[in-house]
Amino acid sequence: MTERDAKSTTVWIIRAVMYVVYAFFIVSLLILLQGFLLLLLGADPNTGYTEWAYRNLDRVMEPFRGIFQPVEITGDAVLDTSILFAMVIYGILLLLTRAFVDWLTVRLHRAERQHDLDRAAQRAATASDAAVQYHLQVAAAQQAANEQAALREQAAQREQAQQAAPTEPVADAGETPPSPPPPPAQT
Repeated sequence: MTERDAKSTTVWIIRAVMYVVYAFFIVSLLILLQGFLLLLLGADPNTGYTEWAYRNLDRVMEPFRGIFQPVEITGDAVLDTSILFAMVIYGILLLLTRAFVDWLTVRLHRAERQHDLDRAAQRAATASDAAVQYHLQVAAAQQAANEQAALREQAAQREQAQQAAPTEPVADAGETPPSPPPPPAQT
């Protein structure tokens, strides 16, 4: 595994964990909102749904329980400002988590884009090297063909020169050249 793959995998894992945390904060905010509305409207705590909602509200409110005293409005209706404070804190944590996930996503995409650009540049360099080698091979083949054509042309010129040369024997240096034929007689 290359260093880039290891970094990419690490970023993906962190990003996945942050999405789970993000989902937890969203669910927590929904539970807080539901509990706040049920308390504000004075819902009967003995029904199955409100028992479930209050049980979940107690789990989410654990760190914030007792920060502020609830204000009784009328009868069963209660304004619990601790829930409002918890909603603000969970909302801030939700926004921070989302910003971190976005930052990781941008970083991951930037790294992938850079890797793709590097690979494309490497392929272009390889293709360029292959193209240069191909052109050198073509040039060498053309040069060899030109040299062979020049050799054939020289051989053809020598052959023509030999055919155009006189067929009379050449006299040796010690012999006298043959005398020209006598002029024709006049009558």
